Amino acid sequence: MIVAFSVAPSGTGRSDGSVHDAVAAAVRIVRESGLPHRTSSMFTEIEGEWDEVFAVVKAATEAVGAYGSRVSLVLKADIRPGYTGELEGKLERLEKAIDSAD
Repeated sequence: MIVAFSVAPSGTGRSDGSVHDAVAAAVRIVRESGLPHRTSSMFTEIEGEWDEVFAVVKAATEAVGAYGSRVSLVLKADIRPGYTGELEGKLERLEKAIDSAD
């Protein structure tokens, strides 16, 4: 499965509203997990089995909780049993489809 998630604190008390330190704590946990992952400006995608992926999401969410009085978590999952390597595979198929349309 692939899970795309975004986690951020609120109630941080920071005058600039920045949450980069909290997000860095979450991304650090994802990177240390050893699971395939990718982080963009809005989401982090992580690939693996259900229990291992959600354990990482939980740990990342708990880490963010230290930075504010509330935590917002957004999740989207692609659950496709029997498939691995889809973090890259989906993009490769997309690029092929774009190229073939030219």
